[in-house]
Amino acid sequence: MDNLKNGSDVLFILLGAVMVLAMHSGFAFLELGTVRRKSQVNALVKILCDFAISTIAYFFIGYTLAYGANFLGSADQLAEKSGYELVKFFFLLTFAAAVPAIVSGGIAERAKFSPQLAATFLLVGFVYPFFEGIAWNDKYGVQAWLEASAGAKFHDFAGSIVVHAVGGWIALMAVLLLGARSGRYSKDGRISAHPPSSIPFLALGAWILSVGWFGFNVMSAQTIDKISGLVAVNSLMAMAGGTLAALVAGRNDPGFVHNGPLAGLVAICAGSDIMHPIGALATGGIAGALFVVMFTVTQNRWKIDDVLGVWPLHGLCGAWGGIAAGIFGLKSMGGLGGVTFEAQALGTLLGIAIAVAGGLLVYGVLKLMFGIRLDAEQEFQGSDLSIHKIGATPEREPGG
Repeated sequence: MDNLKNGSDVLFILLGAVMVLAMHSGFAFLELGTVRRKSQVNALVKILCDFAISTIAYFFIGYTLAYGANFLGSADQLAEKSGYELVKFFFLLTFAAAVPAIVSGGIAERAKFSPQLAATFLLVGFVYPFFEGIAWNDKYGVQAWLEASAGAKFHDFAGSIVVHAVGGWIALMAVLLLGARSGRYSKDGRISAHPPSSIPFLALGAWILSVGWFGFNVMSAQTIDKISGLVAVNSLMAMAGGTLAALVAGRNDPGFVHNGPLAGLVAICAGSDIMHPIGALATGGIAGALFVVMFTVTQNRWKIDDVLGVWPLHGLCGAWGGIAAGIFGLKSMGGLGGVTFEAQALGTLLGIAIAVAGGLLVYGVLKLMFGIRLDAEQEFQGSDLSIHKIGATPEREPGG
């Protein structure tokens, strides 16, 4: 009977790992459709190589830092419980690798390739698992302190803060250290528009991410006996709320419409297991509107050249998701309870603080030691990879 349960759990979490792995193609196509044509190949290569580096960093360092387990033992040890620990690593790796995939969208079109790979190794090996261990493995006594002082542990079922807010706030630090793309903002205050190069590719990326998200959220139960249909329906409602809010707030703009479901899904991760579906709908709706408003503000008013808007989408909507779990997860708001607003606020702020500090440290050191920005000619070509030489030289684009 135990073997049957172990095998079922392994298959369950393996399917989740494969679904979230597929989401990384969604990250790639979302970026591919948003950046200019000259940067498309760079985006594809960067996402794939980031995942490979993330695998190495998390296998040898990150997973051990977060959970204390390692994979340096014998094959007999690794095969225990049908190899459950191995597929758990695979599943959680796909979460960890989402952090550099998020960052990639913010720093697109002007970041050096090799320093970004180094940043990926450091983020996935050290920064991300440090907070992951706090939130999901009760490390360093933080959760016990929150339970004693704020009435509950910090609750983040599928990573609104652990994955998305951390990735989004790291990305903001990288974007600020890089500066804007050449020609994006002129000295006289004018803004050069860089519209998406392919709405169909952008839409494809959004759809792949949206479908894979049901593995991201539902399979976060990690064992089949803990699976909950509530998580699936709450994810669906948040997706719908985010889409419709972005449709209205973005005035039918297709770029906003296709990011709307992602905003809703980012926000629902934390409380998807404890909210009522109506609370999930509200959480997603607020996230969709928040993304549209803050993307516009950061790009046009604050002149922060966050290409895919990953700070509003992941950083802010993720933070909202952590807070929302402390609102709509309360029994008085129709939720299952077990959370407090205070614990959610403190846990969210801690995740943001670690992300900001880690992002500044990693990208600040790399900037000082190696430089993280392409030179003018490389930025014109769209990459520092030799692969851009295949085919015709890209034509100069407005502001490029």
